[in-house]
Amino acid sequence: MKTNSILGKLGTSVAAFKSAKGGNVAVMFAIAIVPIIGFVGSAIDYTRANNARTAMQAALDSTALMLSKDVVGLSASDINKKAQDYFGALYNHPEVSNLNITATYTNSSSDGSKIVMNSTGTVKTAFMKVVGYPTMDFGSSSTTVWGTTKLRVALALDNTGSMARSGKMTALKTAAKSLLDQLKAAAKTDGDVYVSIIPFAKDVNIGVANANTNWLRWDVGQCNYTSRYSSSFLGFMPQTDCTSAGGNSWVATTKVGWTGCVSDRDNTPTPGYDVLSTAPYSLAGTPTAAQRATQFPAENYPDCPAAMLPLTYDWTALKAKVDEMVPNGNTNQAIGMAWGWLSLLQQNPLNAPAEDSTYKYTKAVILLSDGDNTQNRFSTSASAIDARQKLLCDNAKAAGITIYTIQVNTDGGATSNVMSYCASSSSNFFATTSASGINTAFSSIGSALSKLRITK
Repeated sequence: MKTNSILGKLGTSVAAFKSAKGGNVAVMFAIAIVPIIGFVGSAIDYTRANNARTAMQAALDSTALMLSKDVVGLSASDINKKAQDYFGALYNHPEVSNLNITATYTNSSSDGSKIVMNSTGTVKTAFMKVVGYPTMDFGSSSTTVWGTTKLRVALALDNTGSMARSGKMTALKTAAKSLLDQLKAAAKTDGDVYVSIIPFAKDVNIGVANANTNWLRWDVGQCNYTSRYSSSFLGFMPQTDCTSAGGNSWVATTKVGWTGCVSDRDNTPTPGYDVLSTAPYSLAGTPTAAQRATQFPAENYPDCPAAMLPLTYDWTALKAKVDEMVPNGNTNQAIGMAWGWLSLLQQNPLNAPAEDSTYKYTKAVILLSDGDNTQNRFSTSASAIDARQKLLCDNAKAAGITIYTIQVNTDGGATSNVMSYCASSSSNFFATTSASGINTAFSSIGSALSKLRITK
């Protein structure tokens, strides 16, 4: 009901009571009418003011978020001017007068960056002025904080042959570059966000420049059993193990023609270095058997994926690395997950940049694959590879690594048990049945990692 209509009806009632002949009625009404109007009208006035304040809060929150993207390098007066412009475009309540908007920006290494927004305003009352309150004042505030947490993100991306089907590799490249744009936007200064890219198939590629590093081992080769009539592959192992396994043909790995591929680390002793983040032994000289087990076995693998890129904030180089990816080979999700984890650590072989003790760090691995595990160094049994991968994911999560997993299932298969298991929570697992769903999953993950948090 409109205010004018209410006042009109009250006026009619007052006129009627004034003409009443029952003497005390007019006197009693005259005494009662002022508080009655005040009590009834206060609810209407309060609702109007509350609606204006609710809209003010929403406009302040949005202004603070928008302002945070522009604030670095601006003077205090420029910050307040931008705040007023943003707020004015969002807040459309002409009944509010005496609007005052302030924005205060602070930045420190321990607390990160912060914008505190405050706003006050006044609305005129229609009823409460009868009891001495011609206006109602109200206000609101919003605080946006960012930068207290730095991000280090590893993209472990399936580069196996099946990614060539159904447009998956093309979609992956587009989605990955969009994710990089999101993460870049979340970085207010260089170093706020680092990203590594780990393409994987059965093996990963650490780059030919590492051929002479002391943490590589060259004593693991292809073990075969060859008879007059047939030949069978027994595994990828040292020559002595090949002989023990009944092999009579062992093909050594050589630096000549090596393209940078490495296979899984030893799976013994229990639990095995293939599921741990232990730094490899890297001193000069001949290592012991126990030390050698920590090292990474080079392999002359014909389907070697693109070389991995350690943590960097060179966004051009990251996108170029995505473009280098070519689908080929079999699936070993665990080796992609393992090297994603290793890329986040300040140790050999990838030596992540040093961390600032005044900041908190979020470390995450995003593992994407389009199929079941098919082969690792030790087995072609999906269940056996999955079991090792679960141990690996348990260890990474226990070490504080946040894991996101994406299953791209365009072939109508079942949901991957190991991929859902590896995710840090059910909301961190994404399953898509189309190549286009890759972008949706990456976008959700990017938002989760980089969105600003309104704390008040």
